[in-house]
Amino acid sequence: MEGKFEEDIGSHHHDPCVEIAMEIHKVETPPKRSSLQKLKNRLKETFFPDDPLRQFKGQSTKQKWLLGFQYIFPILQWGPHYNLNLFKSDVVSGLTIASLAIPQGISYAKLANLPPILGLYSSFVPPLVYAVLGSSRDLAVGPVSIASLLMGSMLRQEASPNLDPILYLQLAFTSTFFAGLFQASLGFLRLGFIIDFLSKATLIGFMAGAAIIVSLQQLKALLGITHFTKEMGLVPVMSSVFHNTKEWSWQTILMGFFFLVFLLVTRHISIKKPKLFWVSAGAPLLSVVVSTLFVFVFKAQRHGISVIGKLDHGLNPPSWNMLHFHGSHIGLVLKTGLITGIISLTEGIAVGRTFAALKNYQVDGNKEMIAIGVMNVVGSTTSCYITTGAFSRSAVNHNAGAKTAVSNIIMAVTVMVTLLFLMPLFQYTPNLVLGAIIVTAVVGLIDLPAAYQIWKVDKFDFVVMLSAFFGVIFISVEEGLALAVGISIFKMVLQMTRPKTVVLGNIPGTDIFRNKHQYKDAVTIPGFLILSIQAPISFANSNYLNERILRWILDYEEEETKSHSDLRFVILDLAAVSAIDANGVMFFQELRRVLEKKGVELVLVNPVGEVMEKLQKADGTHDLLQPSNLYLTVGEAVSSRFSSMKVVSC
Repeated sequence: MEGKFEEDIGSHHHDPCVEIAMEIHKVETPPKRSSLQKLKNRLKETFFPDDPLRQFKGQSTKQKWLLGFQYIFPILQWGPHYNLNLFKSDVVSGLTIASLAIPQGISYAKLANLPPILGLYSSFVPPLVYAVLGSSRDLAVGPVSIASLLMGSMLRQEASPNLDPILYLQLAFTSTFFAGLFQASLGFLRLGFIIDFLSKATLIGFMAGAAIIVSLQQLKALLGITHFTKEMGLVPVMSSVFHNTKEWSWQTILMGFFFLVFLLVTRHISIKKPKLFWVSAGAPLLSVVVSTLFVFVFKAQRHGISVIGKLDHGLNPPSWNMLHFHGSHIGLVLKTGLITGIISLTEGIAVGRTFAALKNYQVDGNKEMIAIGVMNVVGSTTSCYITTGAFSRSAVNHNAGAKTAVSNIIMAVTVMVTLLFLMPLFQYTPNLVLGAIIVTAVVGLIDLPAAYQIWKVDKFDFVVMLSAFFGVIFISVEEGLALAVGISIFKMVLQMTRPKTVVLGNIPGTDIFRNKHQYKDAVTIPGFLILSIQAPISFANSNYLNERILRWILDYEEEETKSHSDLRFVILDLAAVSAIDANGVMFFQELRRVLEKKGVELVLVNPVGEVMEKLQKADGTHDLLQPSNLYLTVGEAVSSRFSSMKVVSC
């Protein structure tokens, strides 16, 4: 049968005149392109893989303008089709997430060492901006725990929120501005692939470690401790807890334990029965109301229960005059803005894509970067700190039946009413209930099933995850993250510099060649060493590949000495080699010269267009790409060269 080896490997070895029938296909030369065309294509694939301009093709000028405005402002795309039924669903979901956003906003602001009112400010303006610019229907934006923790821990390095609150506010707003500027720039310049350096393993470990640190920080409120460490590590926090046992308040512990258990139980109910999402969504606000009434009625603040205190009322005051772009703290705000910007952007886009997949619609990553960035830039000028899409609020928004981003507008309007008329009611809200709310929210960030899955799939990724986890817990939040990212990059560099090469063998009865380590029945063709290179060849790995292939040759010669079979051909399967550089070209030239001295021919199989084009330009003597040394498949190469061995032998 044509396309199949007609004799088994044993008969090949004993009878060199065996005939192998196979049609040989010509390896086509890639079409010529100018350097400008190549550059244009490379830039397009790097920055515009989604081809955002395709929707403008064949459209009238008026329609192009309309599509352009709709692309920049997605609200113009779905707004004209908005109706009363959609509005009813959005009102329900908007009011539901507002009941969660108000207590969480106050809690997260305290986590960032900011006045509690800023948490509500940050739940008012940013959602309005996102509703106009965002492309997700389910994302509910506002302050989040991890970004709040990061900002609080980093800014406290150079400013005290108690001793110099004005400077601390200035640093917080300026960091938020730079975070937004960085996020929007990634979207405008289409550099979103930068956030891909935060791998899944890194994020899972980082989030889990940060969740534990956030929870430990709440022991101050849940135990009633007055003098608490400013450090974030596990050791100093636990040391502070047990060195200040005299400050523990049994009233605070009892009340805090009650509300923490209540919130965790309601969370568990909603997880088990998603239709009861409103149970966990309303539990934080209910806890705030009940605890506030309890403190007010029984004057509990006189018995060791610490309260928030009086809060200002009114809408966001402008804060553009508090943005400082010079001075000794500029390095700190740039670093804080960069780190919090990347973390919040990664979280927001991941959450948006998660719920978009559930509803079968697309979220444009670059649009999301611009929307989140612009809302943070605007927020920094309106007394808001870093915000993004929160998973807990977005899950509630999704389960409550949100249809469009109008749910964010409804939430913002509800927060506005709270800011204008209801702020005096929070004066007696105990800090312990805010701590319980935070602990309940961050527990969901510890993803044990995902960690176990990483352990099963990739042990190196598991090490990366543990590095992030323990780095955050024992060193610091930002250094733990940096450690995990560094190890991830090291892994990537290791894969680049040590690409995988495998020996291929023939599956008996076929013309198929596969990895001999994976397919135990694959057999070696006498006189042939068939290798597959499974990575681009560049300056980073060309020397390694040269050394590794020479080792394969030595191993082959040692094994075949016993069977008296000399090596005649080295066949390189280049199907997985997507690119080469100048060093890669030199690698092929040097390898051919070394093999020639050994009396061995180098045969190339299925080089892709870019690889073949560069080899052609460098192969002035046409020795490397002779038709007799260039084939479309490994089977054709073995069939043709085996026939040449037969002719010589006969």
